[in-house]
Amino acid sequence: MPKYAMTSSDSDSETDGHSSAPVRLFHRERSLHSVFGGGRAADLLLWRKRNISAAILMGITVIWFLFEVFEYQFLPLLCHLSITLMLITFIWSNGAVLFNRSPPRIPEMILSESTFKKVASAVHTNLNYFINTIYDIACGKDLQFFLLAIASLWILSVFGAYFSTLNLIYIGFLCVGTIPALYDRYQDEVDYVASKWNKDMRKVYRRFDSRVLRRIPRGPVKHKK
Repeated sequence: MPKYAMTSSDSDSETDGHSSAPVRLFHRERSLHSVFGGGRAADLLLWRKRNISAAILMGITVIWFLFEVFEYQFLPLLCHLSITLMLITFIWSNGAVLFNRSPPRIPEMILSESTFKKVASAVHTNLNYFINTIYDIACGKDLQFFLLAIASLWILSVFGAYFSTLNLIYIGFLCVGTIPALYDRYQDEVDYVASKWNKDMRKVYRRFDSRVLRRIPRGPVKHKK
């Protein structure tokens, strides 16, 4: 028995031929971990390594707090962070010799060639997919998504007018660091609600299409020979 049983009203067939059963968000067929690449980045986004994910989110929060609350300037903060890191590395390297420990190999951990290749490949793939998706929407191939994109961008512009650039960047990092993990934990509930919302939006769009869009006069369509 599924966690959410469909009622008789929910089981009515849609006029557009779609099934009434809840579908995965964005019609994905793979797990969320594989969608994010299945590597370290996916583990961090989904909080599979909680200590590292929490440390990254805490670090971003501290940086936002220093800039926004204490009004720290970028250059002094960068210099002070560099001084702190250099002192820590100095103490760590020299203390490791005294206690017969191996010194830190930070360049090999951070600047490894394989890590950069994986990151660059993931960025390139996702950027191409994003640009192609935006291009298809802008061309009007799917009028529903076109109108939805215009409305979303307008709402985002109104929302962004009340926040500084730094706050928007921090909110973006905060969403990226928390929403995927929360969705991975409660994806059945979210998919059910999203499926219901998608059906309601389709009904609204069909009414809008029949009453407004189809009544807009259009020129004759020229068929290619």
